[in-house]
Amino acid sequence: MTQRVALATVMDQLSIDAVITGYAVAVDDGTWQDYRDLFTPDGRADYRSAGGIEGPAAEVAQWLAEAMRLFPVRQHLIVNRRLDLQDLGGYPGDRADVRADYLNPMRLESAQNGSGTEATAPNFASGGRYTFGLLRTEIGWRIRTVTVHEKWRSLSGSLAPS
Repeated sequence: MTQRVALATVMDQLSIDAVITGYAVAVDDGTWQDYRDLFTPDGRADYRSAGGIEGPAAEVAQWLAEAMRLFPVRQHLIVNRRLDLQDLGGYPGDRADVRADYLNPMRLESAQNGSGTEATAPNFASGGRYTFGLLRTEIGWRIRTVTVHEKWRSLSGSLAPS
């Protein structure tokens, strides 16, 4: 591998990492146009294992916008990223696969208790693994597919006032 190819591979890895981080930030911040912009025009997302939907990224973004209203506070962490960049005989190709674990702690929307006062909102957390398929496009790396593989979820806290 030449120094030029090695540099191109590192640049691809950094660019792909930025896309994956951008995905987490878009979901956490609720910037759904940013979310859609991370996908190829035919990009798809599959949230079925976490109780969601599967479909074109634009439709899934609309569903997420509604579903995430229940969770006004989100902090989405994507860790243990494993990147497989297409290898064309020692040269980087235009496809990549990423497997990465996630931890997704969120705060549920506050609720009213029986006396009409605001109750403490519980915390909700889930964890699992993402699989991303990415393509190099004219404007950079984009997500073609993302699939959520939820492994666990937990609800903690109480709806009773503290």
